[in-house]
Amino acid sequence: MPSPAVSLACRPSCGACCTAPSITSPIPGMPDGKPAGVRCVQLADDNRCNIFGRPERPAFCGGLQPSEEMCGDSREHAVRWLAELERLTAPGAVTPATFTA
Repeated sequence: MPSPAVSLACRPSCGACCTAPSITSPIPGMPDGKPAGVRCVQLADDNRCNIFGRPERPAFCGGLQPSEEMCGDSREHAVRWLAELERLTAPGAVTPATFTA
């Protein structure tokens, strides 16, 4: 019998998902979105989202859910994992599935 899904909470003072990935939709204070590796202007000093739960929060942000794979055991792991995902999903990225010799 499969075990029930375990809900993972965000790591306090992390903010990796608000820094590492690019966000192409408008964010209050960042009308053109934000590039990868740039801290979101809505990320407070304590690394909590100032617009969490509000309608102006981009759907992309709400779609990111903490997981063992993404978050790992440290903020550094999450930043590396998200940066790699960003690289693999960038327009024109060559991935093992699309690479031809």
